[in-house]
Amino acid sequence: MTPGVSLRPRSLLFAPGNRAELIAKLPRSAPDAVVIDLEDAIPANAEAKAAARPIARDAARDLIAAHPHLPVFLRLNAPHSPYFEGDLAVLTPELAGVVVPKLESAADVRLVAGALAARGLNLPLLAGLETGAGVWHAFDILREDAVAWAYFGAEDYTTDLGGQRTPGNLEVLYARSQVALAARLAGVPVLDIVVTRLNDEAAFREDAAQGRALGYAGKLCIHPAQVTLAHDIFGATAAELSRARALLAAAHDASLSGHGAFAFEGQMVDEPMLAAARAIVAGAGSGEETAASRTA
Repeated sequence: MTPGVSLRPRSLLFAPGNRAELIAKLPRSAPDAVVIDLEDAIPANAEAKAAARPIARDAARDLIAAHPHLPVFLRLNAPHSPYFEGDLAVLTPELAGVVVPKLESAADVRLVAGALAARGLNLPLLAGLETGAGVWHAFDILREDAVAWAYFGAEDYTTDLGGQRTPGNLEVLYARSQVALAARLAGVPVLDIVVTRLNDEAAFREDAAQGRALGYAGKLCIHPAQVTLAHDIFGATAAELSRARALLAAAHDASLSGHGAFAFEGQMVDEPMLAAARAIVAGAGSGEETAASRTA
């Protein structure tokens, strides 16, 4: 993983790289970070990809200039696709990072990092794990120095395995869990799967709650309305934040009193509970917008 990269987005909002008007609107829903997409959002032919690149480059430049505190990423095509080399010309040092889909090995990461270095770029990577090979080699991929974040792509993964997507996500539970585990071991924040049912708030909430329970830090969003929902699920409530602070204060008091073990709200406290409380408080104080103004 890349050291010193502290961004932990609850939402990553995508826009097609060939739609400058949609890219300009990305900040309106206040996402934690945004992605200008040259991969899935653009038809898979050389003419369409070539036409999208200057639009994406100029739109990224304008967006960064207008919103300097908004992390802007660009998603390339996969490193072994015929479009990858052409996409590299769009990258600039001002980007927050590069989203790279369908990584399948540590060698793929090194290939991308080398291609960036050859152009004088030192941008951190957001690694896409969305094939059987990518999931199988997830830990090796995510522990590479160039990788700072990751995401799991359920649609491409299921297609790669010849499976079928279902509303309950049973077919991706193993892979989704494996990616979350690998990300945790590598120390990399990981973003959860896309929800394609755009007008179904309940479905998004249920899906996002599954992701949070599995250890995901946030959600890939393909519509502005999904951003607030993602923040609602992945951000701490006011009650959760208050309880975490009270627990840490109680732990501090117990330490000053020389008590190793102590109870809080009728429950014995152990180190995993304290670690979870520290994570909640750290997230609220890291400079990110949080959902702490909500009530439970």
